[in-house]
Amino acid sequence: MKTRLRTLRIGARRCAWTARITHAAGEHDCHRAIRLRVWGNGTNSRTLQVDLLSTTPPGPWGACATDTAYPTSGDVRAIVDYALVNGWETDEVGGTFVLTEHEHAAAFELPDFLITDRLNNPSAPDPTERVRAAGERSDVGEFH
Repeated sequence: MKTRLRTLRIGARRCAWTARITHAAGEHDCHRAIRLRVWGNGTNSRTLQVDLLSTTPPGPWGACATDTAYPTSGDVRAIVDYALVNGWETDEVGGTFVLTEHEHAAAFELPDFLITDRLNNPSAPDPTERVRAAGERSDVGEFH
């Protein structure tokens, strides 16, 4: 399957982005995960990468089977804005700027997603309690 690149205009800049759906295992359950990658100056520029967990409540067959959450262009814009303030250099060539749970989760959340390290590091903290707590909050905003 070919990866679909989408575009987002931020000021005069056109960013390209893609989101790949996957799953992250918890200790006793599974969570829908999205690997988001953004290029701010062509696909040779420094890539922004963030792994997101859906906070959508699971359906009767579990989160991995029924969750349909997918980041919107507004979600991507919020992530790009946050990354630019926190050191992402879009004009640099090569490399990847990663927003990690360890460094950024306490300062950044989206209404339907949390940052996770679980996709890159299976021994990262179990995301289940964070997902459950975020799903119970109604006041999750872009920046704390």
